[in-house]
This record gives sequence, C-alpha cells and structure tokens, in this order.
Amino acid sequence: MPEALKVAIVGAGYGGAAAAKALSLLGADVDVYEQASRIREVGAGIGLRPSTMNRFRQWGILDAIAKVSSPSDYFEILNATGDPIMKETWPGTHDFAEETRTHLIHRGDFIDALLGVLPEGMVHLGHQLETIQDRGDRSVLTFAGGETVEADLVVGADGIKSVVRRQLFSDKGPVFSGEHAYRTVIPADDAHGMVVDDNLRMYIGRGTKIYLLPLRHRNQVSFDITALCPDSTWAPQVTKDDLLATVDGFDERLVNITRDLDMNTVSIRAVYDIDPVDTWHSDSVVLVGDAAHSMLHHQGQGANSAIEDAGALADALRQADSLKEALALYQTTRKPVTDELQRISRQGWTEEEIDDVFPGQKPATAAPQE
Repeated sequence: MPEALKVAIVGAGYGGAAAAKALSLLGADVDVYEQASRIREVGAGIGLRPSTMNRFRQWGILDAIAKVSSPSDYFEILNATGDPIMKETWPGTHDFAEETRTHLIHRGDFIDALLGVLPEGMVHLGHQLETIQDRGDRSVLTFAGGETVEADLVVGADGIKSVVRRQLFSDKGPVFSGEHAYRTVIPADDAHGMVVDDNLRMYIGRGTKIYLLPLRHRNQVSFDITALCPDSTWAPQVTKDDLLATVDGFDERLVNITRDLDMNTVSIRAVYDIDPVDTWHSDSVVLVGDAAHSMLHHQGQGANSAIEDAGALADALRQADSLKEALALYQTTRKPVTDELQRISRQGWTEEEIDDVFPGQKPATAAPQE
C-alpha cells in the first residue's frame, strides 16, 4: 500500500519533516508544503529522548542528529536557591537496546538536520494552506494564490494553529496556560560557572521555572525562564525589569545571567496548548505533532511526541491492509500516550506541589482563547 500512496504533508516542522522521512522510506510519493518562505527555528534547546534517537537510527539518520547534539545522562530539579529536590536519569526505552541517553540539541540545528536528510525538491516553501476538502478516498488542498494539490493521504503537521485540524476535526482554539516563556541561547562562558556538564537543570520558585540546558557541542547554554503572567498576547512586550522580577529570590548567578541578557536575542511567547482532540483522522487525512496534541513544555515532550507520531504512522501503514485501517491503528497507538502527556504537562511536578510552587496552574484555571 505505501508504495502507491501520494502523500501531501502540511507543515515542515519536526513532525512534518519526520513524517516525510519515514513515509518516503516506505516508498510513498511525498511532498511537503510549508507556509514560511524560509524555515527558521528560534529560541532554545530541547532534549531528544532515547526512543526518539532510536527512530533516527531506524531511519538511517542518527549520525546527522548526533553530530549536532550532546548526550546527557540525567536531569536535576532544584529549588530557587540551588538546593536539590530530585535527580533522575532520563527515562529510557525498552523498544530498542541501542540508545540509552537523551541528546541535547538546539532547535535550529534539529530542524536543519531533519530537513537536510530529505530529498531535494520534496519541501515546497511559501505554501499557505487556505482550505482542505476531504473527499473520502482522497483530499484536495488549496493554497493562497489558488494552487491546488490532490493526495491520497494528507498529513496535517501544521502546528498549534492547524488549519487542517480547525477545518476538519476541531474548531476549539488554543488554551492559554497563564504563563510566559522567555528563551535564549548564550555562550557557556556567560553562564557564571553554572554549566559544568551535559545535564539539564531546572530551578523552581513560586510561579517561575528556570531551565539551564547545556549545548556544549556549541559551547553554549539554552537559558529559559517560564513565569506566571496573565497577559495572553501571543507575542507580548516584556522588558528586562519584567524578567528580573520573575527571578527575584533565585540563586544570584541566575539573576546575573538574566541581568546580562541582550533582550534582542530573547524569544518572548505566551504559553499555549490545546485540549485533547477526539478524532485525529478521516479516511484520507491525519494529524501529527502539535496539530494533534500541542502540549505545554514542562515535560519536554513536544518534539519527541511529533517524532514518535511519524514513526507510529509509518509503522501502521506498513502493518495494515488499508489506509483507513492504518490511520485507525495509528490513532489507537498514539492518542492514549499524548492524552496523558497533555494532562501531566498541565500540572506541576506533583499534585502536592501544584498549588504551592505553581499557583493557578491547575487545568481548570486555564481559559480557552478563541
């Protein structure tokens, strides 16, 4: 079946690029349509879990990812002044034996590596999707400017504001978390001696979390502040004094890092997710990644989930006897996992801590924004 499929993927982010690689390896005729005129990931570092790295090994692209990442053994959670709360090895995997460590990577390097392993001409930039028509056994995409594309399978990988999801599966808008995320990458030498190895450290105080994620292969560190704020503007205006107020009472070295930041390099975003979507597929359209299950970043699972979606979709297409059966199998495999990750990501680290450490973060307090 896969060899005969004409596949159109909407979105060239992590999920779309990974799906393009996985489905093309099955022999499908794949094209990716991205609305941006150039692909540029800004912000921060992320951790690629062992199961994700094993997918890259399965697809023959592990070396491309490994050369721009650093393996990490554990993560640590500390209080605002640096006293340890917990220290754990990264969750492993039982599916494969090869990869056992999480790899830390810059978002820009990650998307560049994923797109770099796709055949030339597969990704079409400047294609903003306007409408999708689901005709049962095939679907038709119409882009701004009037170009149309017909495909046996459309993969909606178009993110939290997905046009595919909104037109076919759920018209509910993203949900504001009550938080802002301030993200940048700085030289390791500017981290006031706080980067000593390749392991993630998260510092938590009342209403604020600070993530220090080393990117030692770059001699840099990803520095992220997530703080409570009622302003739901997608890209709010924030000053250096605003940032300093969020880290009041933290380890003085963290305060100094914040004070030294060049605000022109800081990505400032209100933090949103979506409520679980009941159905991810029709007979010829399927959702992956943030389009299906955008989640808050507190568990570090957004990019990993998108890669796992791509792998599970390819697995289902390989195993099933029909496209309809494959898409049902994919949803059955992945939706319970991501529903739980969405639920957990809306909490703090434990139910006992939630009101004390992260007041106002229970899901019931998050109001949807249309």
